[in-house]
Amino acid sequence: MTDYIKPVRIKQNWPWWGWVPTILNISALILSLIMSWHYLTGGSIAGCGGGSPCEQVLSSRWSVIAGILPVSGLAVGTYLAMFVCSLYIGPASEISIRRLAWSVLLIMSGSITGSALWFIILQKWVIGAFCPYCMATHLTGLLLSFLIIRKVTFKSEGEPAERLIRPATVTGLVISGLVLAAIMAVSQISFKPRAAIYENGESKEIVSLIDYSSSPIIGSPDAPYIVTLLFDYQCSHCQKLHFMLEEVIRHYNNKLSFVLCPAPLSNKCNPYIPLESGASTNSCDLVRIALAVWLADREAFHSLENWMFTYESGSYWLPRSPEAAREKAIDLIGLKKFEAAFNDPWIDNYLQISTQIYGKTIQNGTGGIPKMIFGQRWVIPQPYNANDLIKILQESLAVPGS
Repeated sequence: MTDYIKPVRIKQNWPWWGWVPTILNISALILSLIMSWHYLTGGSIAGCGGGSPCEQVLSSRWSVIAGILPVSGLAVGTYLAMFVCSLYIGPASEISIRRLAWSVLLIMSGSITGSALWFIILQKWVIGAFCPYCMATHLTGLLLSFLIIRKVTFKSEGEPAERLIRPATVTGLVISGLVLAAIMAVSQISFKPRAAIYENGESKEIVSLIDYSSSPIIGSPDAPYIVTLLFDYQCSHCQKLHFMLEEVIRHYNNKLSFVLCPAPLSNKCNPYIPLESGASTNSCDLVRIALAVWLADREAFHSLENWMFTYESGSYWLPRSPEAAREKAIDLIGLKKFEAAFNDPWIDNYLQISTQIYGKTIQNGTGGIPKMIFGQRWVIPQPYNANDLIKILQESLAVPGS
């Protein structure tokens, strides 16, 4: 009678443990498959089109390991292996098989925990944008890992007195997984992609709609080589790129200029953005304020530009608020000149031209920024320094050498 009751009591605890982690495991696996498919096909997925924060994350260098293996592909293998192991942790399996399955699950739990924390840090402080698919996968993986570690560490009532895995071994296995995640992080930091771009292409529809003499420009409007730069004042990649432009111009001995075409990632003023993103809510307001300053005083505009992309405080950049930008603009040019320029119809006309150029360079749903255009070629660069940017200009855009 005793031998019969004990298995029954174990099985009573099994449904909760069996179904909840399995659902979490399958959910994380599906999310990882979706992101892997996005990487392989190059297409867009729901909520990640048109230069959204999600696209910025999935298209960044941090979405791959050693420039070859997509992180989502590694996640697919991990969650698939966890699912297979979960089939052998029940009381029907032999003790040795159960112990091995739990050991693998513990190592992977540590790896998932370390990886999730790493990629959350990257999105928050390095990329400056969050991918909902990534975050959903991370949070699901963290919860799954917690349940696995808890199940091994704390035994349920009615389970056998002996432990499958000793507490010290549990700790060691989880730490082993954390070390694997650390190795992956170090490899990502150490590896520098050969081509510092995450998308490029050509468009025969790009036409010269811009009057360089009246457009915001860094450099001379008479320079023989003029590159069009699409950007957003709330884009962290644009912020990094901004401070490389002057150095590139000096390298070209002022034979190269960058015409600035704002492409706010907000459907409030950019019809090519399908969904509004909270990360770009203020983009249209910031652009209009900056263009008003350009109309009123071009020297003041360059001061505003630098201020827009300068660190306010702390160790990472935060976009300016419209209120702060308006106050800065008035401080630079005065209230009367600002209000007169802000109501000038040229601002909306120029913004319409810029967004049209943005729309003509969307390819397979990819409309990310910053984007550089020269002739019919365009590229979304991700340079580490001005030398990288020069290489991209020459190799990807075919800008002649200095």
